[in-house]
Amino acid sequence: MENREQARDKTLITDPKKINAAHENVQLIEWEDFDNELARLWSLTSALKEADEKKQSLREKLQSLIQVKNESLNKLNELEEMRERLEARKVVMANMSTRCRVATEDAKKQEEMLSTEVRSLLVAGTSLSVARKRLQEANRLLTEERDCVKLKNVQRKLRARQQYMISQVSLLYPVKILVGPAQEQELESYSSSSRLGNPSASKPVNQGLLTILGLNLTLLPFTKMSFFTDKKEVQRSATALGYVAHAVSLIASYLQVPLRYPLRLGGSRSYINDHASSIDPASSDLSLDTTLSANVKPAEFPLFLEGQDTTRAAYAVFLLNKDIEQLLNFIGVKSLGPRHVLANLKELLRSVQSSEYIDT
Repeated sequence: MENREQARDKTLITDPKKINAAHENVQLIEWEDFDNELARLWSLTSALKEADEKKQSLREKLQSLIQVKNESLNKLNELEEMRERLEARKVVMANMSTRCRVATEDAKKQEEMLSTEVRSLLVAGTSLSVARKRLQEANRLLTEERDCVKLKNVQRKLRARQQYMISQVSLLYPVKILVGPAQEQELESYSSSSRLGNPSASKPVNQGLLTILGLNLTLLPFTKMSFFTDKKEVQRSATALGYVAHAVSLIASYLQVPLRYPLRLGGSRSYINDHASSIDPASSDLSLDTTLSANVKPAEFPLFLEGQDTTRAAYAVFLLNKDIEQLLNFIGVKSLGPRHVLANLKELLRSVQSSEYIDT
């Protein structure tokens, strides 16, 4: 403040115009009024100072108000800009809301379409599953059919091999029919209709007409043995039974059939076993007990008469015929009877060597 007053006083003194104006406005004051005038001037100076101070204070307040107003204007401008941006955001949000609503409607439509497609896929999946099961079943049936065909082919090969092996047995032990005193011929047409289902067409042939490897088999010595019985005939019958036993054993092994009454081969001194738990060989009743006992040793019966009981030997021939009957039943052929050993063996050999055996 003092600096401003000194500057003003210097200005009043140094400014010529103001000096001239001051000289023109000079007022003469009496001495007795000087103190009053001086006091008045002093009060005016003080008032002026106070006025200057108030002016300065007002100027500062005005500046602060102007600054506040400017700041308010700036804030208003910023608020206006923010309002404009907000309006723009509202427009954007409205557009986005519209797009969202459209997208939601499209999504619902897509969802409905997808639901329809999913249902279609489920139906198609179920159909595919059923078709897959049918295909698997068809493949299984086809595989089983192929396996069945392979099995049939293997069975045909096996039967052909069995047929060949048994044909060798037929060559080794030929069963022929005796036509005349010095002639023999193969019994090709003998008992050709003895398959199961037509047993009446087969007629038993007298076993005296049949031979195996040239030897005749007669059962007369087995039923009536006396001092006058021909020993050579007994020996020939024992040899023929040995041939039959060997042929039956070979055929059973080729057909892979375990015989119900196993054989112990020994040529003309062969035996046949019976696993029945109790048998009375002396009785005329030749019924078999099928119950096996593991603790009872199987009974052996001779297939020859020399030095043997006729009843045991006859029972042995009966069991041998039962073995042949078992093999006939295995290939589906009916037996010709319990007293036709060579006829049954001949029928067994003929049936196995026929073409029907491979095709069955």
